[in-house]
Amino acid sequence: MGIFGDLFTWWDGATLSTKLYTRSSGKLIGEDERGNKFYHQKKGVGPLGTPRRWVIYNGAAEASKVSGDWHGWLHHTVDTPPNQENYQAKGWQKAHVENLTGTSGAYRPAGSTLKTGKKAKPMSDYQPWRAE
Repeated sequence: MGIFGDLFTWWDGATLSTKLYTRSSGKLIGEDERGNKFYHQKKGVGPLGTPRRWVIYNGAAEASKVSGDWHGWLHHTVDTPPNQENYQAKGWQKAHVENLTGTSGAYRPAGSTLKTGKKAKPMSDYQPWRAE
């Protein structure tokens, strides 16, 4: 998109002003496996009395691209960034998956008109309403 994309669109990455603010006021803390970069404020504190934390998305700005561990750090739930701790996921934990709504990978329950394959049979106790 070039310079106009950087100036006016936020959904396909950081705007020019966000990039300038990040360069002048942010310190890179880490990067996740999706290429999202996480920053915190170099000096001072934000309006809540703590240094601001933010993410620059790799590609489209979609909050569900941030995994739970980085989400906790971004929202000051934990103080230690995930890349600085020795956490190992439990065997029963699933890998993070971003929101797939609107894609071919979206969840389609049984009976959905969008689901391919065998359709669920209608319920036998259903009686349509009739005007008399």
